Amino acid sequence: MKRILFVTDAWKPQVNGVVRVLDAHVRFLKAGGYDVMLIEPGQFMTLPLPFYPEIRLALLPRRHVARMIEELQPDAIHITTEGPLGWAARSVCRARGIPFTTWYHSHFQLYIDLRLRGLLWPVLAALRRFHFAAVRTMVSTESLKRELESVGYTNVVVVPLGVDVDLFTRNPNPPLPPLPAPVFLFFSRLAPEKNPEEFLTLDLPGTKLVIGDGPSRAKLEARYGKKNMFVGYKHGQELVDWISLADVFVFPSRTETFGLVSLEALACGIPVAAHNVMGPRDIITEGKDGYLSDNLQEAALKCLSLSRDNCRAKAEQYSWEHATDMFIHNLAVR
Repeated sequence: MKRILFVTDAWKPQVNGVVRVLDAHVRFLKAGGYDVMLIEPGQFMTLPLPFYPEIRLALLPRRHVARMIEELQPDAIHITTEGPLGWAARSVCRARGIPFTTWYHSHFQLYIDLRLRGLLWPVLAALRRFHFAAVRTMVSTESLKRELESVGYTNVVVVPLGVDVDLFTRNPNPPLPPLPAPVFLFFSRLAPEKNPEEFLTLDLPGTKLVIGDGPSRAKLEARYGKKNMFVGYKHGQELVDWISLADVFVFPSRTETFGLVSLEALACGIPVAAHNVMGPRDIITEGKDGYLSDNLQEAALKCLSLSRDNCRAKAEQYSWEHATDMFIHNLAVR
């Protein structure tokens, strides 16, 4: 098996966990000699997603997807998202008897429910139907595997995620002006499912730093900009330099399945204050590299006493090389 096709509704220039995970797998697979191909929104006519215009969805893609799969002749097909391209690829594979795998990355039904009340159960049913057709559905943690199996999912396998510990290494002297200490950091999308408003309203000393952008930024910055420092999206070493200013990463999201940003913060030696929910509870060791609590203010202040070395050691347990090996092992070969 050498030719792997990813089908994804999330790809660059989008900035989110799905894109970062997929980008890492593509890089490591290519480095391992695999021929990696993508079907992604940039190859189609698209429309912006309502409530989230930076995400664009392919318009009526099935015929084009079918032609691309026929031309590319992949050895394995992996469907990363449950959007129009994902459903189109699923339909083509089922019609032609092609085995495929899927990825359950996000609690998409919770994102929808935050915006459009009343659609939770229909979306849950649609997601089950989508993934039931796969040979295997990959998830990032044992917690998520157990949750999906409890509602009837079958053939769920754990494929852990990783972090680039070479890139995400604390810079002791970042080329940035110092901030009043201590520095409490939020970095993620500024959108309702990430719950940034809880962080923005916390009464914490020093500086509250916000790295990220998204559909809620303008409203949040207008309301909370006087007491919080918004710097927008950052990438690569510039992102690491900004993270290196922080003393604590505060992660208020309650909708995570993993929370890759927590690993990136830990790799930079930054302890994590988060709610005791899926994602953070799968990563954080209480009192060693973070604290989990409904009271994020209390948890954030307690994190100030934790060891940066312990945080870094936790991140070093998560290797992209191992994650990619597990991914290859669980693919369905034609």
